Amino acid sequence: MLRSHNLGEVNEKLVGKKVKLCGWADTIREHGKVIFIDLRDRYGKVQCVIIAKNSDFEKIKKINKESCICIEGKVNTRPKGSENKGINSGKVEVFIEKVEVLNESPILPFEINEDLSNEDLRLKYRFLDLRSDRMQKNLIARSDALKSIRDFFHENEFVEIETPILAKSTPEGARDYIVPSRNFAGKFYALPQSPQLFKQLSQVAGFDKYIQIARCFRDEDLRSDRQPEFTQIDVEMSFVEQEDMINLIEDMLKKLFKDVLNVNIKTPFPRLSHEESIKKYGNDSPDLRKKGEKFAFCWVTDFPLFEHSAEDNRYKSIHHPFTMPQTKKNKLDFNEKSKSFAYDVVLNGVEIGGGSIRIHDSEIQEKVFDLLKISKKEAKDKFGFLLEALNYGAPPHGGIALGFDRIMQLMLDEESIRETIAFPKNKEARDVMIEAPSEIDKKQLKEVHIEAKGKKEKTKK
Repeated sequence: MLRSHNLGEVNEKLVGKKVKLCGWADTIREHGKVIFIDLRDRYGKVQCVIIAKNSDFEKIKKINKESCICIEGKVNTRPKGSENKGINSGKVEVFIEKVEVLNESPILPFEINEDLSNEDLRLKYRFLDLRSDRMQKNLIARSDALKSIRDFFHENEFVEIETPILAKSTPEGARDYIVPSRNFAGKFYALPQSPQLFKQLSQVAGFDKYIQIARCFRDEDLRSDRQPEFTQIDVEMSFVEQEDMINLIEDMLKKLFKDVLNVNIKTPFPRLSHEESIKKYGNDSPDLRKKGEKFAFCWVTDFPLFEHSAEDNRYKSIHHPFTMPQTKKNKLDFNEKSKSFAYDVVLNGVEIGGGSIRIHDSEIQEKVFDLLKISKKEAKDKFGFLLEALNYGAPPHGGIALGFDRIMQLMLDEESIRETIAFPKNKEARDVMIEAPSEIDKKQLKEVHIEAKGKKEKTKK
């Protein structure tokens, strides 16, 4: 190892001992024949001191902030009155004996902890922006949250199952991102908007408790809480009713907020029917915060099964066409006005997750398709594999998907989910750091049977 300790381990217990430390020059302060360097890594900061008699003094004098360096020296107690109570190493400093410049930084395009209004500049140099206190804190919290979530589900006997990224286009929701096939001319894969169909198949397969931290993709217009690629907490269970799903997710969220923020959230969450929410709050994502509560959760239940689309002159599913209708007399006693076993979880007026009890009966599924004016041929082309699977002893099942990036945004009190993602796209869905999307070589396009259509050149008269 190049270092004997990380910077978070340097404290008064090491006084009198020699250490070898690596990190970035956070600040460099020259006071005549003495230079103070605050060395930083993700674990902490340590003040290091070098005097003019040291042969490496001139070397340090010339480097820029954010250069990566390695120092060797002795840990001393700071002079009385110069302690820094704001950091763990605040009672000590390291007297530098030797310095190695591992990689010198040029002049920075912006100060690391500067509050920049130019978001594209931050994203262009995201590898620098991620060094900031804010982004280090946010990404560490994100990592802690992922661990908490995984621990919860594994402790409750869930099986983590990965589903395909190259899937099939089923454009019932947002636009798909499509991927051309080289081996099958004129045919395309689609990146998944959700693992919905696969997680239902996992229930048919007998994995009665499924969990996946899933990457999903939607080609839709962006806003502060949307990205073209995002992460969701994807859950599915067999032999459950709506109450079971709600209780499970409340328990998971309670653990998550305690583990990451040390906040005790109150359960059970308040519940409103969709109709109540619309009447009382004018929307289906009510903000129930009271003066001074910081996190106000609620459930919205009993969603309509369908909504009418004036544009297409037909009904569309509120959630998706695999949502179980609420039936009373018999399993086919429902229509366009029926309610569903669908439920959303809302935090501070923002929907952070939605789920439903699924249709596991092929007769009910066929009637839903009929009401949606999805022909048998279209249903078979799009969902044939699922419809067939439902005939093979599919159990009653239900699930939910929670927007992980959106949850982190609210937990960290950020205005955009981009502040909780390591390498996000900007407001135009562009990655300004790697300059994507980009043009593709004509040879690559030809291999996937796509013709490049450039601008036509004007003919000379």
